[in-house]
Amino acid sequence: MGKSKSSHQWLKAHFDDEYVKRAQRDGYRSRAVYKLEEIQQKDSILRAGSVVVDLGAAPGGWSQYAIRQLGSNGRLFALDILPMDDLPGVEFIEGDFRESEALDSLMEKLGGAHVDLVMSDMAPNISGMEAVDQPRSVYLMELAAEFAAGVLREGGDLLFKGFHGEGFEELIKDLRCQYSKVLIRKPKASRPRSREVYVLAKGRRQPIVS
Repeated sequence: MGKSKSSHQWLKAHFDDEYVKRAQRDGYRSRAVYKLEEIQQKDSILRAGSVVVDLGAAPGGWSQYAIRQLGSNGRLFALDILPMDDLPGVEFIEGDFRESEALDSLMEKLGGAHVDLVMSDMAPNISGMEAVDQPRSVYLMELAAEFAAGVLREGGDLLFKGFHGEGFEELIKDLRCQYSKVLIRKPKASRPRSREVYVLAKGRRQPIVS
């Protein structure tokens, strides 16, 4: 079956995209790296010696950029249900972080160390129907937030992709109770027509023990 007209248009727009061309020229695995780069330049979330977890990491663009910022004493753990080609310095775990096998593997590798930054560029497969896509996106945001709550050190940061719509503001409100500051970023590399934004929750507060 031949590609539809819309598929051809998408492919043309994709390969004409300046960030796709830049990624190819700079040797990065995806254009998404420039979103993280802009956030890093603005907010300095990747620091030398930090411990970082990259959720939904494949094909590895964010990990590829991040590991260069962490230096020789930093550690980066990348998780995805899809396989990912090796990256020097990146410890990859293939599996679903919601399931005990992948989570236990991460905890074993961490060896009791707390995480400085959890980052996630996860997004749902888009159907084009907001009533379906938005709950899926909120679910992924909630998963990232829940995971971060379990592994971040006090003062640690969380960065994840989000989409404006039903459920978004409620999640942001919850995060403001858990972190010192919550910022919304729309990097230049994020396509203007997309509702995509990045949520940066900085300064994880110490949980209140009842």
